[in-house]
Amino acid sequence: MNPLTKMALGLIGQLRPEPPTGDGSPVLALPPPRQGGGLPLMQALARRQSQREFDPVALPLPVLSDLLWAAAGVNRPDSGGRTAPSAMNAQEVDLYVALPEGLYLYDPHAHALQRTVAADVRRVTGYQDFVDSAPLDLVYVADHARMKLVPAEQRSTYAAAAAGAMAQNVYLQAASAGLATVIRAWLDRPALAQAMGLGTNQQVLLAQTVGWPAGAAPQ
Repeated sequence: MNPLTKMALGLIGQLRPEPPTGDGSPVLALPPPRQGGGLPLMQALARRQSQREFDPVALPLPVLSDLLWAAAGVNRPDSGGRTAPSAMNAQEVDLYVALPEGLYLYDPHAHALQRTVAADVRRVTGYQDFVDSAPLDLVYVADHARMKLVPAEQRSTYAAAAAGAMAQNVYLQAASAGLATVIRAWLDRPALAQAMGLGTNQQVLLAQTVGWPAGAAPQ
């Protein structure tokens, strides 16, 4: 669906998800992240870039597992610390995973996906046409109820900084794994919040599309 059509549908409150496809399991267990591989950091930084053309082929579970752990996984089990910083350890940013099979919430401690909506919300995650068919759209959502120690007027800024750190982790993992990705802020936030079933304390911050580069999916 092209951007103008999405904008028109948004204006009349009709930008909505599609029915899910495939086997949408309520809980999707992920294999352990492969922490011993990947490119050296400086090489990953040299390859970091935004790309907007994606192959629709789904990412294998090990690739998805590595990507989600890089974004928000627990890297210090003793303390529960994660791969991205959070002010006062509020951990206010949740990572939602939009797949053809449904919308899932990443649980960092279980390293698993919990389905929250049995619908394909990918096309609602942004005005760009490529979000509809790319295999994975991530959505960063702030839960302000976890930020009671932060003054209300500063909560969006704190959460946006945390989401930016998470998104950069995704960029670096994508560069290391040969994936394409782009972070996006051009989206209909009310329509997306409705499609995701978010509450009044939750704020859609950013979205990020990930997939194989167009024509480059492994055979």
